[in-house]
Amino acid sequence: MFKYYILIPSLTLVITIPIIYFFFPPSIFPQRQIPISLPDELDDLSLFHKAIAADSTFLKKTTHNKHPSNKFRLGSTTLRRPKIAFLFLTNSDLHFQLLWNKFFNSSDPHLYNIYIHADPSVRITPPVGVFADRFIHSKRTQRSSPTLISATRRLLAHALLDDPDNAYFGLVSQHCIPLHSFNYFYSFLLDTQKLSRKMEFPSYIEILNESPSLLDRYNARGENVMEPEVSFEKFKVGSQFFVITRKHSLMVIKDSKLWRKFKKPCLKIESCYPEEHYFPTLLSMEDPDGCTRYTLTRVNWTDSVDGHPHTYHPPEVSPELIYKLRKSNSTNSMSSYMFARKFSPDCLEPLMEMADSIIFKD
Repeated sequence: MFKYYILIPSLTLVITIPIIYFFFPPSIFPQRQIPISLPDELDDLSLFHKAIAADSTFLKKTTHNKHPSNKFRLGSTTLRRPKIAFLFLTNSDLHFQLLWNKFFNSSDPHLYNIYIHADPSVRITPPVGVFADRFIHSKRTQRSSPTLISATRRLLAHALLDDPDNAYFGLVSQHCIPLHSFNYFYSFLLDTQKLSRKMEFPSYIEILNESPSLLDRYNARGENVMEPEVSFEKFKVGSQFFVITRKHSLMVIKDSKLWRKFKKPCLKIESCYPEEHYFPTLLSMEDPDGCTRYTLTRVNWTDSVDGHPHTYHPPEVSPELIYKLRKSNSTNSMSSYMFARKFSPDCLEPLMEMADSIIFKD
């Protein structure tokens, strides 16, 4: 009989723990962050150094040959046009690859490159079309952890190393869709009217000074841990998804000072979104005048859940939605958004139905 008295509480505990975890996972069982190992760190540093060295070598060659060249390699005697590097950061299948294939296939294939960082712990269906064989060497990623910063830096470094003609670098996810044709987007980015006094094109990255949770996010790794490299006044927030220049991409992979702070594990997981802070903080500190301070990717935060934005589903997809998502809701000079998120995978069919008549009809 004594054995039964011991067995019953044990079984009760086994049954109860999963139920508690289901209803109260954040408070009872805090999420454990994936650590960035020293071998992974050294592997990334090696990649970054190769990309930086390759860029320097290319600049020396163009200078030695006395070819006129600005930051984007424009005007060289080879008459090569600048390219856009599309960086896909995903931990699932590329749900909208058919839509993106149509986006890319309507343009000159010499004007873009595609790079995919896919979490290796997830089984990904091999993509087809322009996405085939575009995977880079990837490592595990996790929401609310520095691994997303590492993955983005890895994508930037691969794109920098792969092609010296990559002039702009756009980060998107598997939940993003294009809102315009490729040609429209290309013309928008390389419009010479957007040149600054330094004859440089700007980066499109959101940089915000205020947020209700900004102080909590600043102290997510512990109080005053970010000091002295990053004071609270310099700590910024912005969309994870950006379109930045080659100059700024090199700044990102050359950085070590801020990375030492942002790679520290968070103690408050619920306040930790390092990928929304590292890039806007770094670029606002290094070259604030070279950034527009707004993003080209539209996101709906009106009914966010657990830090996730609104997810669009098929009944919401319509021409009116596309027109609405394109329209800027900011006071800046931007005339249109170029991408939007977040869409559920089953939105592919209604999006494809109006791809030619609405989305890519510019």
